[in-house]
Amino acid sequence: MHHEHLSEWQHAHTFGQDQVRSGERRTWIVIGLTAAMMVWEIIAGLQYGSMALLADGLHMGSHATALGITAFAYFYARRHAHDRSFTFGTGKINALGGFTGAVLLAGFALVMAVQSLERFFNPVEIVFNSAILVAVIGLVVNGACVWILKDQDHDHHTHEDAHRHDHANHSHSDYNLRAAYLHVLTDALTSLLAIFALFAAKYLGLYWMDPAMGIVGAALVTRWSWGLLRNAGGVLLDRQAPGKLCKSIRDAVELDRDARISDLHVWSIGPNLYAAIIAIVAHDPAPARDYRRSITTANPSLAHVTVEVNACG
Repeated sequence: MHHEHLSEWQHAHTFGQDQVRSGERRTWIVIGLTAAMMVWEIIAGLQYGSMALLADGLHMGSHATALGITAFAYFYARRHAHDRSFTFGTGKINALGGFTGAVLLAGFALVMAVQSLERFFNPVEIVFNSAILVAVIGLVVNGACVWILKDQDHDHHTHEDAHRHDHANHSHSDYNLRAAYLHVLTDALTSLLAIFALFAAKYLGLYWMDPAMGIVGAALVTRWSWGLLRNAGGVLLDRQAPGKLCKSIRDAVELDRDARISDLHVWSIGPNLYAAIIAIVAHDPAPARDYRRSITTANPSLAHVTVEVNACG
């Protein structure tokens, strides 16, 4: 058979990963804002003797690094979208970026907890007014970053959204963008806790509030990062797709048909994109393309479907 005759049964494996995502553009904006605020908070923390402010600045520094990993993951996925050595495209690089960001988040939570415990026993003098001012500005910047990353691109969607190529507004499945969003949300939280602790220390003399808020923040960061590690790790390890999707595939094949699915593998290959390998047994089997058409029509998130048909003896 000539090669051109195979074109009807062949397809690309980019699955939209060559598209520039709004999540990437917004991530670069947030990196710039976070890096600038990081430098200012670290300098101010050293100058005003505020460990809370210094810790907040270092926190933002770790997140600027993590966000850089996020942006690189977007760039790498797009750059290699047409590379045939990636069997199912580059969509999982998104999950890898999110997983890496979550590891950094968990690591910083540990450092923050250790530093907070140390501050219980070694308090330092703080220039309260100046430290509070910088912390408030940091909170405003963090709030702006959260707003930039949180579902603000509805007016910029194009026809590619019909194929779900742009998933910035599907942050539950875009683990890369989810990591970036959690980083800036955690920055906002730690800035808020720093402000609260500084006010409590200045006006109520509760100097222990500063390390106590650091421990609370570390606990929250750990909880968020664990959820992201679990979800992104599941994608990287080819965890079976949600039961609702698997049931929909079974219904498309088995309802009103003399057919049963004997083997079913469904896994994520990118944000809201899935691949499936399906083995079907029937007394009088239909052509594989008929089963495939029924399955993909009912489940548009299935980007790559392989069907094996066997006749029951």
